[in-house]
Amino acid sequence: MTGPSRHLTRCFVAGIVALLPFGGTVLGILWLETTLSESWRAHVPFYFPGLGLLAALVTIYLVGLFVTSFFGRWLWRRVDRMLENLPLGGTLYQSLKEVLGYDSSRDRFFEAVVAVPIDGGGGFEIGLVTGRAPGPDGVEHTVVFVPSSPNPTNGRLLLLPPDRLRRLDLRAADALRGLVSMGKTPLGRART
Repeated sequence: MTGPSRHLTRCFVAGIVALLPFGGTVLGILWLETTLSESWRAHVPFYFPGLGLLAALVTIYLVGLFVTSFFGRWLWRRVDRMLENLPLGGTLYQSLKEVLGYDSSRDRFFEAVVAVPIDGGGGFEIGLVTGRAPGPDGVEHTVVFVPSSPNPTNGRLLLLPPDRLRRLDLRAADALRGLVSMGKTPLGRART
């Protein structure tokens, strides 16, 4: 590439990189506003741009106000238990709570966050302990899900001896957040 074309390409790519977060945010807000207000816009006597977002924020605030009251906390605990016990949706509900950081002390989806050594290298991968199972030698091994980054819904399931793993002082939600952000979010520090 010659000097002017390299300069144009570099500036064009830098402009796209600079505008993508801004454009994505604007498009996301416009989409959210349209989606929220579309269903009830014809039924109200007035409308102004942003009314859908304002209505959503007021609703979120009122729900938060309710669930922080004595009666609201009591009722929310019952609803939470009912959602956890749904035949098919209960597992999804519990998994979402775990991934979003609402760890229940009962049956957590991920038991711990560990560092899994990379074979042949000096590095580690982040893994999430899901349970225990006997290995091919009959000895109990640790079942570890190693999510891929930036999409932690994909990954590998490993059966490893516990002594090969290093436990990290990190919540599963923080580890997943770090994976999605490709390491831009601080992960924490390892336990000694």
